[in-house]
Amino acid sequence: MEQKLHTPEGVRDIYSTECQKKLAVQEKLHELLHLYGYQDIQTPTFEYFDVFRKEIGTIASKELYKFFDREGNTLVLRPDITPSIARAAATLFEEEDYPIRLCYVGNTFINHSSYQGRLKENTQLGAELIGVDSIEADAEMLAMVVDGLKKAGLREFQVNIGHVNFIRGLMEAAGLTEEVTEEIFTLIANRNYFGVEEILDKEDVPEKIKAAFSALPELIGGAEVLGQAAKIAPTSDAKAAIARLQKIYQNLIHYGVEKYISFDLSMSGSYMYYTGIIFRAYTYGTGDAVVRGGRYDHLLEKFGKSTPSIGFAMIVDELTSALSRQKISIETRQRNLIVYTEKTLKWAVTLAREFREKGRCIELLKREPSEEKARFMDYGKRTRAVSMLYLQEDGTVELVNFRTGKEKKIDYGTERVNQ
Repeated sequence: MEQKLHTPEGVRDIYSTECQKKLAVQEKLHELLHLYGYQDIQTPTFEYFDVFRKEIGTIASKELYKFFDREGNTLVLRPDITPSIARAAATLFEEEDYPIRLCYVGNTFINHSSYQGRLKENTQLGAELIGVDSIEADAEMLAMVVDGLKKAGLREFQVNIGHVNFIRGLMEAAGLTEEVTEEIFTLIANRNYFGVEEILDKEDVPEKIKAAFSALPELIGGAEVLGQAAKIAPTSDAKAAIARLQKIYQNLIHYGVEKYISFDLSMSGSYMYYTGIIFRAYTYGTGDAVVRGGRYDHLLEKFGKSTPSIGFAMIVDELTSALSRQKISIETRQRNLIVYTEKTLKWAVTLAREFREKGRCIELLKREPSEEKARFMDYGKRTRAVSMLYLQEDGTVELVNFRTGKEKKIDYGTERVNQ
């Protein structure tokens, strides 16, 4: 017996109702980005290794899927779409002075260890605003995230905002080595503040700076935490970061999204190319962020165009998973069945064409005279069809509504079968 193949670890097949729901969510989000004036761009699924090299500041090389082309060049399956768009924008819009608004949908691939069901392939839908460094641009991005999550159907979620210059200002004031700084970043990301305190006690760090690090767990919450952060910001860049966040928040009030906004001044960002605000959106029913984003003012410089930028990516798989666990219904195209025999084929095709012209999804199913109606009823229920037209050779139609369970018989006469 031939052995059946299954998918590799960390990837899976998505089909039937789940696939319909995922695509429906993508369509809603994509439409929202278009409403904000963003235009589509598609970049290759794989790129040269240099697009994701260490200096770019994306993920570690060991977590990249690498392979070679015929000429021996090292290629990489993209782990992150933003560097690909930065590369493309630096070339395609080299002379453009006006802001460039781009959006995309695509899959990313990260070769991390698969724990707790974490996928190695994810669909991301995102937006990039290139060519403007302003508080208004930051607010627009955050407002789009909130509007997008609401449009997808979420009712309970929070967008956490931080600024890399605040946390980096603390590190700079502490005067730590690069190795110790990275260790502290990791501890803070894991909310291990006792570990941070233990390291700082061993280093020659001023008490004032130690106190600022100790206050990090308290700098999570509403806009009121910004005032507290301003008092302990140790550098001019850190103070400017807090002032910017305060102004962004005022702009978000104009958008009417402030109730979904919170601040987390301990955030440092998962990518090293972030230079300003960073943000993540969370909801219950998923173990990870459903949106990640931030400002990356120097990323395009790596590809030859010096211009500020900001963007975000919605992780569609995490979002649809959260919607499912929160039992939030996702509207999909409604399928309808027409069951026919050899004699009623022409009638069935005519009906199908009429319905499809009106935008209704029709699946034609041929039955043999010996097949029972119950078999098609079971199929319709199992595949979540909305209705079924069961055509009889005497010109009658049995209309079945799977949602209500009601059935109705309509007599069209034999002339309809023979027309």
